[in-house]
Amino acid sequence: MPTAFLTAILPLAISWSADDSARDRARPNIVVFLADDLGYSDLGCYGGEIHTPNLDALAAAGVRCTRFYNTGRCWPTRACILTGYYAQQVRMDPPEGRLPGWARALPAYLRPLGYRCYHVGKWHLLGAPRPVADGGFDRSYWFEDWDRYFSPSKHYLDDELLPPVDRASGYYATTAFADRAIEFLDEHAARHAGAPFCLYLAFIAPHFPLHALEQDIRKYADRYQEGWDAVRQSRARRLRELGLCDFPPAQRDAGLAPRYLAGDLLDRLGAGEVTRAVAWSDLTSGQQRFQAVKMAIHAAMVDRLDQEIGRVVAHLRVQGQLDNTLILFLSDNGADATLLVRGDGHDPEAPPGSAASFLCLGPGWASAANAPLRRQKVWVSEGGIATPFIAHWPAGGLVRAGIRHDVGHVIDLLPTLMEAAGSSLPAPAPGAPSLPGRSLLPALRGGSVAPPEQLFFHHEGNRALHVGDWKLVSAREDGDVWQLFDLAHDRGETRDLAAQQPQRVSAMAAQWARLDAEFRRQSQHD
Repeated sequence: MPTAFLTAILPLAISWSADDSARDRARPNIVVFLADDLGYSDLGCYGGEIHTPNLDALAAAGVRCTRFYNTGRCWPTRACILTGYYAQQVRMDPPEGRLPGWARALPAYLRPLGYRCYHVGKWHLLGAPRPVADGGFDRSYWFEDWDRYFSPSKHYLDDELLPPVDRASGYYATTAFADRAIEFLDEHAARHAGAPFCLYLAFIAPHFPLHALEQDIRKYADRYQEGWDAVRQSRARRLRELGLCDFPPAQRDAGLAPRYLAGDLLDRLGAGEVTRAVAWSDLTSGQQRFQAVKMAIHAAMVDRLDQEIGRVVAHLRVQGQLDNTLILFLSDNGADATLLVRGDGHDPEAPPGSAASFLCLGPGWASAANAPLRRQKVWVSEGGIATPFIAHWPAGGLVRAGIRHDVGHVIDLLPTLMEAAGSSLPAPAPGAPSLPGRSLLPALRGGSVAPPEQLFFHHEGNRALHVGDWKLVSAREDGDVWQLFDLAHDRGETRDLAAQQPQRVSAMAAQWARLDAEFRRQSQHD
């Protein structure tokens, strides 16, 4: 892989000149904040009740997008962000070993423009296992122990394994990631002040397990006794008041079973756990108390995520870099309904949210976290694939306090970053298809951007195709039957129009199949 990466980057280094240091200094810095399993309406600026003043401030001074999409799962989304291709084009969904030889990671595009590239947090680009040696980043602190917020045993600095962290050390992953990011920014200022930088900060929060700092949990100790139905309704109402949605909200999908549900789960977690998104009023008082605590921990994780993003943003301001830094924030997929126990296991006597506990958000709260959208992570219904998306760049001419309804996808990030950096995309490498995305920068600046010809989704048998405002979608749990929705009026996916428009269904299904076959074919070429 290192040889393939160097072979891919060499033509770029020859074709692009980075000799003009004045031009390099004028290029914007880039910071991409990526959350993990964040719900569509978890942030305050997206209708949520969780305290997120730092992200809210970025949104107030920048742009919020209402129809931005990921892939519905962690590693395919990261493949799109880092390569600019659909995950199926680069062998990453399903994962099939290494990336094609023609695939380039983000630093291969930015380093020839004079950028220094830094990565912190979750990596999960499965076809390029090391961020520095295989991904081309200059520095990296990365983390494989996603089940251990307090005590990682598999974390790496510049691809070198670090000693395990003891639970008593005071380590907490979200904070540690911000610490490393600030360390890299300081190093950059000291050693490479004349060059722009790209920081890719990929948090693991609020991915399960529900692990949070005690002081953050206390903020929300009594907040969620009202239950997930009330939270769903209040979030949907606030989204309408904010001008972010005007469509009928989805209903709770009470019959949908979470992934990986084991027969002994309730024995391990106790009678407070609930395996379906039933009505809150149908729960016992004990179940309601247990579930309210879980959501309090989730909120604490999101709150801490916001705090640490705020620290990084404040550091950029102190360094005098904030005005000319393009900041993007998004999530890799929607909130997760998963219920399981893994990692170090679950001690029912341990305080919820502590290192010895292993709790997951579950279907009821995941449904609320994704309000007003349908379903959750892994499914390619809107709740699984829609993400909040914030762009902030004071010197970049972005609309201030803007709300954009243009359709975007993680394949569009690379073209957007390249245009922001003042460069066009290079010609594809030999044997490579053209990049499928387009720059969203004109829309972020208040102009227009052509809608995508289509958006393709396929994960674990769940399928979807967007063409204009029409969405064709199917799920294994529904017998792989195609459903059709008019997203212009029904983004909550409440009215299936497939029976009324069989010709549209047939045409879109054939288009989805052609794309699926073409992407698989492309992935086989090196």
